[in-house]
Amino acid sequence: MKQFLIFLFLVQINLSFGQEKFDSTVVEKFQKDLNAEYADAKTSPLTTEDLAQFKSLDFYPINNKAFVVAQFIRTKDEKPFEMPTSGTRRPMYVKYGEARFQLEGKEFKLNIYRNIELSKKEEYKDHLFLPFSDLSSGKESYIGGKYIDLKIPTGNTIVIDFNQSYNPYCAYNHRYSCPKVPLENDLAIEIKAGVKKFHD
Repeated sequence: MKQFLIFLFLVQINLSFGQEKFDSTVVEKFQKDLNAEYADAKTSPLTTEDLAQFKSLDFYPINNKAFVVAQFIRTKDEKPFEMPTSGTRRPMYVKYGEARFQLEGKEFKLNIYRNIELSKKEEYKDHLFLPFSDLSSGKESYIGGKYIDLKIPTGNTIVIDFNQSYNPYCAYNHRYSCPKVPLENDLAIEIKAGVKKFHD
């Protein structure tokens, strides 16, 4: 606990110097880009019927409290495993590290993963995958949880902006096979940020 408090103090020092600060324009761009992807028939996961009526995804209001600078702990000697999905596909992942952070005065931990095959591609060599669920899942948020895309950090902190969390493609179309959120990434807190569940 003492070490974690020292870490938070150091993070606050970094934030005071303008590092890793929340920027609502970054979230606005994320929302705009995601809407553009879903509106384009070439990249959209939506069914033909839903695409014809699509205007915008339903987002929570941008929430600066859903932006955290987490302590990042790289985990060594992790064995690759088959990630369960909503279909028969079983892609190989490896646990790359752990993120420890505080929300509403409570401490949380999330495991962060790396897709082994994807990481072999140059454009995804530093890509990390964060699936999570929370107490809003099945209510205002998709019951299967949400994802956040991250990049391998150079230091011992990693920014997690829940405002940039999005639904798996299976939330929109049953023909997709999506990784299931591991039980250890189910958070006992309601996070009102990111994309809400899809309303037909």
